[in-house]
Amino acid sequence: MSMLAQPQESHQPPRGHIRVVYLGPVAPHWEIHSDFGDRSSIEEFRQRAMARLLLLPPHDPQFRRNRERVVRDAERENLLLEWDLGLPEEADPPAPTPASPAGE
Repeated sequence: MSMLAQPQESHQPPRGHIRVVYLGPVAPHWEIHSDFGDRSSIEEFRQRAMARLLLLPPHDPQFRRNRERVVRDAERENLLLEWDLGLPEEADPPAPTPASPAGE
């Protein structure tokens, strides 16, 4: 699943783009990529985000709190932030199976 957090200051163009990718259950769990932006500010953001996420898989309760901190940090820096947690986009729920009559 991919989610995009928009900066709050919409009157200024974003200073960069960050994509946080979940690598899987074996640490390090995360990789951070950038498509554009000032290299030094992107690297500083990457270091802060990795310090918060490095050993946390997405199912860890601490991940939610640290993810919010990363999102707020990206908003302060006016960066577009995209999360790729490796989950499929919201899929349609499976259709219910018809119940068989009790006599069968």
